[in-house]
Amino acid sequence: MTVVAVLITTVWLSLIIGARYLLVAGAVWQTTWGSSKGVGTRLNRERPSRRLMLHEIKYSLLSTPIYAFPAAVALEAWKAGGTKLYLDPTAYPLWWLPVSFILLLIVQDTHYYWTHRLLHDRRIFGWAHAAHHRARDPSPFASFAFDPAEAALTAWLLPVLAFLIPLNIWMLAVMLTVMTATAVMNHCGWEVWPDRWVRGRIGSHLITATHHSRHHTHMRTNFGLYFRWWDRACGTDAMPEARQQASGNRQ
Repeated sequence: MTVVAVLITTVWLSLIIGARYLLVAGAVWQTTWGSSKGVGTRLNRERPSRRLMLHEIKYSLLSTPIYAFPAAVALEAWKAGGTKLYLDPTAYPLWWLPVSFILLLIVQDTHYYWTHRLLHDRRIFGWAHAAHHRARDPSPFASFAFDPAEAALTAWLLPVLAFLIPLNIWMLAVMLTVMTATAVMNHCGWEVWPDRWVRGRIGSHLITATHHSRHHTHMRTNFGLYFRWWDRACGTDAMPEARQQASGNRQ
């Protein structure tokens, strides 16, 4: 592993991460705000402005190399045999694939919850998290709109885990796709899932657009990434009443 190889890998990973973000966020924008009727229930009070979206895209693209660099280090170390990443799904028992996937979700959710709460400390918020909260009503492009400090604080987790536990590269690709999709959907300003599912047996344990939208309007609750478990355990879980969500369906 050389510095030049890491830098080259950082460049092409930045391009991939940036393109994935723009494609997914752009597609969700088109099916929600770009549609005459939208999809599901509208949560945002106001339609995101062009100026806001340009701000979100700017900070998201600034974050891409910060996320790409630790990933490039892990990939180059893997090529040199220095990580626990593996390609062949049969290298470990097949049951390890779903178990490692769920384990990563839980670890990432735990890390994010406590990091997110830290970023909302008034001594830190202004320079480390304010870019993400530019507006009460975000757009799909806000999903990765982070200050450089926040990006640096969260970018290292998965690359470090690649040195500690066996992780299949294809499983990681699926997990990163899930992460991107959920982040974009939870910031799009629309709830695409039926309210009965969001508040049902399964949905009530998950972070949805309805749940995360309240974080952007109140900011003292709902810090989770995938699951509501930490929010409930720490008394920071809150959901709008069903009738309040329904009233958001105005155009």
